Amino acid sequence: MRFIRSFVYAVPMMLAASPLLAQEGEGGGSLMSLKGNLMFWTLIIFLLLFFSLTKLAFKPITAAVEAREKTLEDALASAKRDRDEAAALLAEHRAQLDSARGEAQKVIADARATAEKMRNDMIEKARAEEQATVERAVAEIQREKERAVAELRREAVEMAIAGASRVIEENLDSQKNRKLVEAFLSTIKPSKVIA
Repeated sequence: MRFIRSFVYAVPMMLAASPLLAQEGEGGGSLMSLKGNLMFWTLIIFLLLFFSLTKLAFKPITAAVEAREKTLEDALASAKRDRDEAAALLAEHRAQLDSARGEAQKVIADARATAEKMRNDMIEKARAEEQATVERAVAEIQREKERAVAELRREAVEMAIAGASRVIEENLDSQKNRKLVEAFLSTIKPSKVIA
């Protein structure tokens, strides 16, 4: 298309220049003198050449140029479409990456919270076990104390019975009985009774 336009502009210039060139070939004329015969044949040859080129060369050349322009326009449109798709994919990937980062932060925060909860649970469980152990130890100490007091009482009763049987056996007077009981009580250690 462009080639035809440029050719149409070139035709008048050729027509104007052809007589001058024809005169230059003849040895004796001035540049401004016109030769009608030469100009006529030049114009005829030019028109024949123009029509033959139009029929044979310009149509295929023009079609090839137009096809090439269409191919380039299609390639540009395809490139623009591909660029737009790539930009959309890039935006989507960035959004997915941001989403993945957010999910990773959430997972990390959840893991930290779970670890903190487990730590607190373990501390609470250890404290409860410690408290239970202390309570068992206190209960065991109390039982041992009660058993020791019961044993001490049993021994005291046996000693009292043994002391009473001596008193009865010897059948002493009250002054002598009093001294015997005091002597017996002095043999008992006060720390056993208090504990």
